Amino acid sequence: MTAILELSSAVRTRRSDMGLTQTALSKLSGLSRATINQLENCTINDLSLTRVAKLLGTLGLSVTVSAPRPKSHPHPITKSSALDIAARTSSVSYRVAITADQLREIFTSDSMPAAWSPHVYTLLDEAPVSLLASVVEALHAERGVERSQVWARMRALARQLKSSRALWL
Repeated sequence: MTAILELSSAVRTRRSDMGLTQTALSKLSGLSRATINQLENCTINDLSLTRVAKLLGTLGLSVTVSAPRPKSHPHPITKSSALDIAARTSSVSYRVAITADQLREIFTSDSMPAAWSPHVYTLLDEAPVSLLASVVEALHAERGVERSQVWARMRALARQLKSSRALWL
């Protein structure tokens, strides 16, 4: 698959999963709707890396260039799960921390205990979109929940909690 096809597919899929229209994505990213349409339809002639990075950042995606040679690590690297990172991120300013399991339940059910509202608000209003996207991917992989359902749940919670983040409006 060529780079433009991969980029086109990734942008279209993530935009759709997030429930965004091309017009909404253009407003969030600062690119024209025509540019987004041309990219999604693989008819764009030229797109700078700066504009690609801006668009992908809006969607919580990134461009990755692989190292020519893998780096050797003397010590194994332990990686936290997206839900663990999200729980820590949303709990920074609060005395009582929310857990990854509690976030998992909130994002996959129709209930949210009132005690966790400030934590969820903080996560949805302030966390990088890339972290939210990682949470969506984790819930899809762990529980088989459709990505679009998790994004829709996040959007509903953000609106319920009156988030002013443009992503949720």
